[in-house]
Amino acid sequence: MVGAGATGGYIGARLAQAGRDVTFLVREGRAQTLRQRGLRLVLDGGGPAGPEGAPKVETVVPALMTAAELREPFDVVVLTVKATALQAAIADMAPAVGPDTVVIPFLNGMAHMDALATAFGAGKVLGSTV
Repeated sequence: MVGAGATGGYIGARLAQAGRDVTFLVREGRAQTLRQRGLRLVLDGGGPAGPEGAPKVETVVPALMTAAELREPFDVVVLTVKATALQAAIADMAPAVGPDTVVIPFLNGMAHMDALATAFGAGKVLGSTV
């Protein structure tokens, strides 16, 4: 998972809770925060509430990497950054994209598809919606 914000954090945490092998690629500052407190899911419905009706909070201790630690390709790279961070994310995630890697972007709009196809090849990039 490239990005551990609202979208990437939620999807990646749920996949990790389901026993899937998930690693988050994050910036160093975010990595320090996640190592200290974990990735917190604040759930405001669909399950039992916490004390006195407060939202339920679940914490996941995710596997993390920074761009400096990334050395080999992954099977799937899920990209969940804001459009303004796309070019930096492409540079950071490049070592994770190998000959058999699939890139699945969860970004608003379609402009990112051309940038990803240029960087990694159109055949590696799947369309998606969240």
